Formats: sequence, C-alpha cells, structure tokens
Amino acid sequence: MLRILTIDEHDVVREGVKGVFASDVAEFGEARTGAEALDLVRDHRWDVAVLDISLGGRNGLEVLKEIKQLRPKLPVLILSMHAEEQYAIRAFKSGAAGYISKSSPRDELRVAILKVVKGGRYISPSLAEQIVVDLSTSDKPPHDGLSDREHEVLCQIASGKTVGEIAAKLSLSDKTISTYRRRILDKMGMRTNADLTHDAIKNVLVI
Repeated sequence: MLRILTIDEHDVVREGVKGVFASDVAEFGEARTGAEALDLVRDHRWDVAVLDISLGGRNGLEVLKEIKQLRPKLPVLILSMHAEEQYAIRAFKSGAAGYISKSSPRDELRVAILKVVKGGRYISPSLAEQIVVDLSTSDKPPHDGLSDREHEVLCQIASGKTVGEIAAKLSLSDKTISTYRRRILDKMGMRTNADLTHDAIKNVLVI
C-alpha cells in the first residue's frame, strides 16, 4: 500500500491527488498548513509527500527543507501552480525529488509520484532543456543570487503588491519586507520596483 501525504491548503487539490490512485492501491494523509505537515511527517511514515509551494503564510520551500531535516529519505514532489521557470531549480536545490505543474494531466501526476517513490527524479522535458541551457552559459540572471525568501518577495513586488500586502500575505512586518526589498535591490544592482518588475517579467518570474 502506497502511503501519500498531500500538503496543500486547497481541498480540491488534495482530493485531486486522491483521485490519481484507487483506494486499494494507496492511503492518504492530508495537511493544509506547514505546521500540520511537519506534525504528520514527524509522527508517521510516508512513501512520498506531495507539496505545494504556496501555503498561506509559509513558503513551501521552507517547509520542504524542514521535511528533509526530519525525514532525509522521504521523497517530496512539488505540485504547484507556478511555472517551472519560477521555482523548480530552487525546489531541487532545497531537496525536492520532482516538480510538476497543477495544470499537468492526471496520468502525468501519477507517473511523477511513482517515479520519485522508486528513488528517481521527475523533471519535465522543457525544464530539462532549460537546465542544459543554463549550464552552458556563464551569464547568471540578477535574481539567481537571492535567498528563497528574497526571491518570494521579489515575485510579490513584481506582481504589483504593496509592502503592506506582501507583509500580510507572508505574515511578516512592513519593516521586514522593506528590509528585504532594499537587500534585493542591492543584490541585483537595481534602484526601483520598476527595475525589479522588468527583470522578473523578462525572466518569467511572474505570469
């Protein structure tokens, strides 16, 4: 029996993952938040965790790192609405075993889950091609040196959110977000939010 933990704040997504396997093939655990997920990972054994990047006030990549600290051998498949270009490389660097879009067909999700359970990595052909391109060039985009949290704040700024809106979404103070913004500008050698937004659109960090 395959034991699958689905970590997503949306009921419809968790139910969707359940629909990929028959009840006699797999049993499921469900978590809506990062805290619930970590409790379930700590207290139970799973064959795979299917994790969303957006978990309310928590960054899924942070939750991923904590899961890997608790269960280093537990394969984690990222199932996200975000395009691969935005987060896949960071997810793999944080310990993910695979990355798949929520827009992918159900059969592809099944293939991805089974592959990571067997110890493999799941990566789409388009992302594989992008990785090859990245490895073949020495030019790194300005956002490449940002931390995961800085990268998240950058994406929020580029999507047009105010400091207050970003602070509320990430459960941080306005001052903290302003500090992140200044750090991002310094690291990327830019001066304004417009500069950040232009780079984010150019590099497909926002849709």
